Amino acid sequence: MAGVATVPGRGRKPKPTKQKQLAGNPGKRALNNNEPEFTKLTKVDPPEWMPEIAIGMWETIVPDLLANEVLTVPDLHNVESFCMAYCRWREAEQDINENGITIHTEKTVIKNPAVTVVNEAKRQMVQFGSLLGLDPSSRQRLMGPKPNENQGNPFADL
Repeated sequence: MAGVATVPGRGRKPKPTKQKQLAGNPGKRALNNNEPEFTKLTKVDPPEWMPEIAIGMWETIVPDLLANEVLTVPDLHNVESFCMAYCRWREAEQDINENGITIHTEKTVIKNPAVTVVNEAKRQMVQFGSLLGLDPSSRQRLMGPKPNENQGNPFADL
C-alpha cells in the first residue's frame, strides 16, 4: 500500500509577509520578498447591481476598511460577497418573520426554506467577514500588533 494521500491546500494558511514584519518576524524564518503587493484603494462605490440592503452594508463597512488601508482591488469580491450574504440573511429573516419557521402545504408541514438561507448566509458572512478582518480575531491576524504596543513596558525586551 502506498503512502497516505494528502490534499494540497489544506492546513494552516500562511501569514502574509507584511503581517510577519508587523509582528517582528517572531519565527525568524526568511521572509518572502516576492509576495505581490496590491494597490490599496482610497475610494470605491458599491456596484450598481446590488440591492439596497447590500449597499447599506457596503456603506457601513467599506469606509472603515479604507481608513485602515486593508482594502485592495483583489478584496472587492469578498466585500461584494459579504454584503450580498448580509442582504440574503436579512431578506430570509424577513420571510421567516412573515411566514414562520414552518410552512403548511396541502399534504404536510415543512421547514420554511428561508431557514436554510439564513443558516447559509450566516456561514458566508462569517467566512467573508473573517477574510476582511470584520471580527476581532481576524482583525488581529490581519493587522498584527501595533508598533507602540510595548512602549512603556520595562519587561517588553525580556
